[in-house]
Amino acid sequence: MNKLYLVDASLYVFRAWHSMPDEFSDSEGWPTNAVHGFARFLAELLERTRPAHIAIAFDEALDSCFRNRIYPAYKANREPAPETLKRQFAHCRTLCGALGLDVLSHDQYEADDLIGSAAHAARGDGFRAVIVSADKDLSQLLGDGDEQWDYARNQRWGAAGVPARHGVEARQIADYLALTGDSIDNIPGVPGIGAKTAAALLGHFDTLDALLERIDEVPFLRIRGAASTAKKLREHREQALLCRQLTTIALDAPLNGARPQFARGSGDAATLLALCESLRFGPLTRRRLHEAAGLDYTAG
Repeated sequence: MNKLYLVDASLYVFRAWHSMPDEFSDSEGWPTNAVHGFARFLAELLERTRPAHIAIAFDEALDSCFRNRIYPAYKANREPAPETLKRQFAHCRTLCGALGLDVLSHDQYEADDLIGSAAHAARGDGFRAVIVSADKDLSQLLGDGDEQWDYARNQRWGAAGVPARHGVEARQIADYLALTGDSIDNIPGVPGIGAKTAAALLGHFDTLDALLERIDEVPFLRIRGAASTAKKLREHREQALLCRQLTTIALDAPLNGARPQFARGSGDAATLLALCESLRFGPLTRRRLHEAAGLDYTAG
């Protein structure tokens, strides 16, 4: 079965930004700790998997995503990315291109949407997705044969493994988050409904739509505070539906410029060399990146 690797780049750029020592800088003196860490991650991923089909998704829509039009407070709790980090994101995108990897980004769609749309498009060609990310939101995309890979912990799971991790089926993740909310993305959910209650409700009703259609049954369920839960659902019905619009990953985002089936392309020797020079990569990192791109490397 053909595998399409889909990498949630922002997760690994941010992880490097927070974990790598602030001792790296480019030829102009700007910090480069995040791009150094991301380059090492990317080189190792390519060495381990040697993917024939791969795409790297970036978050470009930091405050302009279509979800902000639906709910202006979406992710409003996050501090804007500093200029030093924005520059490093740009370097990371350039690095991916130099390695012959498709870069997915869009000013109206988030990386999750681009990953979901790429996985959805590739299924028609017989591909199964390997989603490289620890983000629980992405588990909603898992279908037969798909896999999610928390690279840092080296943990992998398919759709059958989602209930043990999150208490609900993969196809219920968006409804689950619509009920519980998601503080990371500033999604309110239904006040007073926590993880256990949401899982129990979806275990009984299967979907948020069925739950809202049959609210009158909720007081008779064997869950703690069943009557008050029904009251909360009636009061916040529209909010729950709004939240589901926010938690559902789009499958129709534009994938402009991607190669057919996200086939891995040839490395760009000139761009890669120039990038290594400007970012002041050491010889080991340069060699790994060149080899990952299928390019000859000779230390100067």
